[in-house]
Amino acid sequence: MPGQHLTDKNLALDLVRVTEAGALAAAHFFGRGDKEEADGAAVSAMRIAFQSVHVRGTVVIGEGEKDNAPMLYNGEKVGFGDGPEVDIAVDPIEATNAVAYGRPNSVSVIGAVEKGGMFNPGHSFYCKKLVVGKDAADVIDLDAPTKVNMQKIAKAKGKPISELNVFVLDKPRHVGLIQELRLTGVRVHLHSDGDVAGAIMAADPRCSMDVLIGIGGTPEAVITACALKGSGAQMLTRLTPLSIEEQKSLDEDGIDYSIVRGVDDLVTTDRCYFAATGISAGEVLRGVEYHGEYAVTSSIATRGRTGTIRYIQAWHDRKKLSTMSTVRY
Repeated sequence: MPGQHLTDKNLALDLVRVTEAGALAAAHFFGRGDKEEADGAAVSAMRIAFQSVHVRGTVVIGEGEKDNAPMLYNGEKVGFGDGPEVDIAVDPIEATNAVAYGRPNSVSVIGAVEKGGMFNPGHSFYCKKLVVGKDAADVIDLDAPTKVNMQKIAKAKGKPISELNVFVLDKPRHVGLIQELRLTGVRVHLHSDGDVAGAIMAADPRCSMDVLIGIGGTPEAVITACALKGSGAQMLTRLTPLSIEEQKSLDEDGIDYSIVRGVDDLVTTDRCYFAATGISAGEVLRGVEYHGEYAVTSSIATRGRTGTIRYIQAWHDRKKLSTMSTVRY
């Protein structure tokens, strides 16, 4: 049975090989100013690497449609063609601009869920998000005033609000939000890209970030839900169309964008897996590093059923691209 197969095997460790391939391919174009070339290289590398993964995968969310980039397209079949049936959400380069222009927090990411267990947002490209770790998961409210949420989160974490670190994408749509946050006294960290990395930072107790808030990508939200499932962390979302065309598409798809959806709504089964490999350096993952004949990658793999999180560092022969070391706990 597909479900039994998924229960017995940690698919995330196989998916890491795919995100490693994407990150290694993209890293060659870091800082060169050409995001299309970087994205195309990562897509090609991941498509090939998927062939070694023993699943019957269908891409439900293929990042790329939003910005007309190269992509693993929705409905594409991936995997060796045997093993369990899974739905795939993939972004070969999350934060493509960060790779192109030499910025931090770009990652290659995949979420995989037992077939039928992943929310399909259709043509929704953007959603409102609020992400916190396990210690504040029960106190957040997407509709509450910003000040109230920050006060409750600070109390849950046992720290003064002046020490609360908040991740926000530095976008024109967030000008008012940033002003509200600063009035509360929190520390606002502005990032040009990378809301998957930002969400993981907010959920990971190893990191200094406490909260992610604002409007980011919907595909990224579903991928993030795969990462947070089983960890106790929470992400509240509401689909937020930013154009008339996006709103019209959602209406035609019959998708209700007034509903608040949490992690368990975006991923409805604990038979889910997440893998990410850093392309450029960030707080959660180091970027691809080159040391003579070797390239070093830094990855994370999570499993929803057990809540297991693995941090993996691997050395790759730059000629053979063979993995020289495995898991670092």
